[in-house]
Amino acid sequence: MNGSIYLDYNATTALDPGVRNIMLHAMDSIHGNPSSIHHVGRHARALLDEARYQVASLWHCKPSEVVFTSGGTESNNLALLGTARRLRDRGRHIITSPVEHHAVLHALQYLADHEGFEITMLPVDSHGRVDPLSLSERIRKDTILVSVMAANNEVGTLQPVAELGRICRDRGVLFHTDAVQWFGKEPIPNIDCFEADLVSVCGHKFHGPKGSGALYIRSPLLPDPLLFGGGHENERRAGTENLPAILGFVHALKAFTPDPVFDPTRLRPLSLALERAFQGHTAIQQVSDCALGLANTVSFIVRGTDSFATLAALDIEGICASSGSACSAGSLEPSHVLVAMGASRDDSRSLLRFSLGRETSQAEIDRVVAVLPDIVHRAVSNNV
Repeated sequence: MNGSIYLDYNATTALDPGVRNIMLHAMDSIHGNPSSIHHVGRHARALLDEARYQVASLWHCKPSEVVFTSGGTESNNLALLGTARRLRDRGRHIITSPVEHHAVLHALQYLADHEGFEITMLPVDSHGRVDPLSLSERIRKDTILVSVMAANNEVGTLQPVAELGRICRDRGVLFHTDAVQWFGKEPIPNIDCFEADLVSVCGHKFHGPKGSGALYIRSPLLPDPLLFGGGHENERRAGTENLPAILGFVHALKAFTPDPVFDPTRLRPLSLALERAFQGHTAIQQVSDCALGLANTVSFIVRGTDSFATLAALDIEGICASSGSACSAGSLEPSHVLVAMGASRDDSRSLLRFSLGRETSQAEIDRVVAVLPDIVHRAVSNNV
């Protein structure tokens, strides 16, 4: 087979040529430090300020509410650690779900292990979805923060974040959502559509540069910074700004998120074709639902083997897929998302995720449908 079939867009996306050109221009011609007072520095500062204003205009928020970061992990950590430390005198109870990305779960576990916070996990149903009523029942007087992701990276489940956010606001509790997998895949009329006080974004999930992202922070909230050494980003993130990455991120944000670059009307039929092709296969159990979740995400359990065997066999055929979160690559641990959804630990070690993107074609899906049954048969047979 000529070329690769890339079906791992939830892990990362190729840098868009237009974004690359913006970044190259910045690297070639804009070398000033935005904090310098001379004219070269002032030029860089003007471009940084304009980038922030462009994001604010897109999101219908204040420029001061946009903090540029290095990506989703930093945005999540700043939102959670910074807010918890700022509000610790009001309470030390935080609520989340067991299907969150590890950038959320590990940050909260740190707060529980080292800083005296109590973490409550909301139950999820067999699709990994949180019931808003369960949130309402678990908010306490000392609850200061709730964090529930907008869209799940492993199985594509969409959470009722706006409803969850309204519940939190009515109860005087701050709400954070990890929206890394939402941007570029679902419509975003403005940042208020999440009804959240904090929203995490990551550029390389929608053809922007790696190492770029943002955290929306609804004013007047000022989370404690994680990094110290300067007054950058309105004193919320010390360090000289990576202007080329920021300009590339903003270009991708404007180009690919208001009208999602992962066009649901084009991708959902391709995802449904994958789902239909393996219905009834004795070794394959579907765990995603692209009709109700992200249109680009199709996830299966392949019983009788582990993810590595299946992925290795797919890779030999030139097909790039995933066992779930790319940040857990190489881990032998079962998918925490599937465990929370009720799957056994053995089944949770056999997750196979296809995530489609703007370059995915019908011919590529046909190829996967043609080779996967034999790949699964060989992987299961070799594991017996």
